[in-house]
Amino acid sequence: MSGAGKTLRLHPDDNVVIAIAPLTDSLGQKVGFGHKIATQPISRGEILRKYGQIIGVATREIPAGAHVHSHNLGMNDHHQPPAHSSQVRPLPAPTRADSFLGYRRASGRVGTRNYVGILTSVNCSGSVARFIAEAAMHQNLLAEFPNVDGIVPIAHGSGCGMAASGEGYDTLFRTLSGYARNPNFGAVLMLGLGCEVMQLPDLVGRAKLNDPTSFRYMTIQQSGGTRATVDAGLAALRELLAQANRATRSPEPVSQLVLGMQCGGSDGLSGITANPALGHASDLLVAQGGTSILSETSEIYGAEHLLTARAVIPEVARALEARLDWWEDYCARNLAEMDNNPSPGNKRGGLTTILEKSLGAVAKAGSAPLSGVYLYGQPIDRPGLVFMDSPGYDPCSVTGQIASGANLIAFTTGRGSVSGYQPVPCLKLASNSGMYQRMSEDMDIDCGQIVEGASIEEKGREIYRALLDLASGRPSKSEAQGFGGVEFVPWQIGAVM
Repeated sequence: MSGAGKTLRLHPDDNVVIAIAPLTDSLGQKVGFGHKIATQPISRGEILRKYGQIIGVATREIPAGAHVHSHNLGMNDHHQPPAHSSQVRPLPAPTRADSFLGYRRASGRVGTRNYVGILTSVNCSGSVARFIAEAAMHQNLLAEFPNVDGIVPIAHGSGCGMAASGEGYDTLFRTLSGYARNPNFGAVLMLGLGCEVMQLPDLVGRAKLNDPTSFRYMTIQQSGGTRATVDAGLAALRELLAQANRATRSPEPVSQLVLGMQCGGSDGLSGITANPALGHASDLLVAQGGTSILSETSEIYGAEHLLTARAVIPEVARALEARLDWWEDYCARNLAEMDNNPSPGNKRGGLTTILEKSLGAVAKAGSAPLSGVYLYGQPIDRPGLVFMDSPGYDPCSVTGQIASGANLIAFTTGRGSVSGYQPVPCLKLASNSGMYQRMSEDMDIDCGQIVEGASIEEKGREIYRALLDLASGRPSKSEAQGFGGVEFVPWQIGAVM
């Protein structure tokens, strides 16, 4: 990566550079921060490269020095020849064993927070779950239990009006049971209506959610309606809070951390600053025996060859390719296309094609070998860098990662995403300094300093240290602002009936 005043060249093979300040191109047009400029005359049909990789094809003649964007850059046949497991490189061994202060659970897993959850099996029980939480707040119930971080009611828009089997049902089942098991919950009350498709007895029995000390469940119909359920829920909640309050933080190895990695509201610098810096932090965590989850399948499209080449065994590479095949079919049957990305905000930030966006998104994966591929919300049962299938819609993707076991979230953004994901703390990483300064109350770390001379490795170490502090109890900016009440968004697959 090299800079020349107001532009940045990322790879010797690139025929575009990146504007790191607003400027005027060779045609007299204004070019925004993070946008691309041609380094040479480019013929119609010629391949354009960024990061040394294909990002599309010129749809018209492009003079040297001209702005390159949606008006002259389009998609092409991007499929790369498979090179399964050809670039597997072990990470350097750490020089010391790091630790954090976490909550060790009876399951052996470790939480970074100590919440009590009120989970709902169906949308129809969502309001009553909130009524129970609000009643607990009005009674100042938490004052009696100082070791509990809070009460988290989790409502959603599904659980009924769906088939009782198949992909949609299985996905929601994994999501709900995964949340009930997440180690950031010290205890859980699960609430249903009673007549829904996602029956509580099935969920509790099949998922083996049967620890009476930290898990209770009830239905509104069997409890006698709203008022009776709120009263019964408060009584159960008091007992669960007392149980969760017994937990205290203790030193735990970094191998107990499961990091969900996300990017949202990306811009032309996301793949240059925040994403590779997070990738380096991920490598540091994985080297300690921890787990990092890359997701957003629709946003690795066109860059999957960079991951399959790092798969520990060819079967892992084929599993990832199978998920992309599923996505192509999923889009086709829903009359959509995989390359309908980037979003309008991404384009204003300088991203043009899904190939370009995906290449930047994959940078979050660092350089660790890819050790596994998982379905949405599927329990992750091995350490290292793994991939969990999900949409690119951030709240939905993070919901799956938490269901799979994430106890930390790191979220990179260039345009300025605001969100939080109770019960899991979220660290926000800004790709550019201008947005970091404008939204300083929402952003935790300024990765825009990389274009000003800071190294990716230096910023990655800063992120890694911040993650350990976050895991040990320091609140993130999103936590301090109270985010997390509306970001539970399970992936709904299939017909609503």
